[in-house]
Amino acid sequence: MTIKAIIFDVDGTLADTEDGHRQSFNKAFAENGLDWNWDVELYDRLLKVTGGKERIKYFVGGFLPGFSKPADYDGFVKHLHAVKTRHYNAMLREGHIPFRPGIKKLIDAARQRGIRLAIATTTSPENVATLLQQGFGADSERIFEVIGCGDIVPHKKPAPDIYLWVLEKMGLSAADCIALEDSENGLHASLAAGIRTFIIPSHYTRNQNFAGAAAVLDDLSDLPGRLFS
Repeated sequence: MTIKAIIFDVDGTLADTEDGHRQSFNKAFAENGLDWNWDVELYDRLLKVTGGKERIKYFVGGFLPGFSKPADYDGFVKHLHAVKTRHYNAMLREGHIPFRPGIKKLIDAARQRGIRLAIATTTSPENVATLLQQGFGADSERIFEVIGCGDIVPHKKPAPDIYLWVLEKMGLSAADCIALEDSENGLHASLAAGIRTFIIPSHYTRNQNFAGAAAVLDDLSDLPGRLFS
């Protein structure tokens, strides 16, 4: 197949981030005097909601019926998420969030062929910038022509907004691109934007429904052969 661009998801796709996020949420809760604890099983359920602030609100609404919301509830959630982001970025800088095997090889192969690279994610700009700097060095963001992240679009995945934004910024049609995702929500977003999508499941997403994906791969080892042969 001939492609002009690869659009990468971040959490669970570029790197094994999700458990780092989970631990960082728990640190933020403890720092703010909350006795909340998101274990692996619970976090697996919470991941049905994309976006950290949205996930906190989903948890409060669905799992804490007796919780008394503060007057400035949105501010409370925003503060918790900011503290969580600080802890998560510390983990990134300390090298605790590994890139997934084969990602750098795939990116190098794509760049050698003149294929353009972009990111479409719901995670925050700070998280993306720190992860890329850890993985690719000081000029890392230049590797990716367009970085779509955070709250720059009205609706997060599974809505296609972030993918449509990236396509518009790149001046490409969906048929010119492929997407790499790890989750059902991400797949729904990319397919709704019309983009052929390959899935590399993470620990948290391996049992999700990936109907409609071009392929579901155990790892990235054979993807260059599929794309560049």
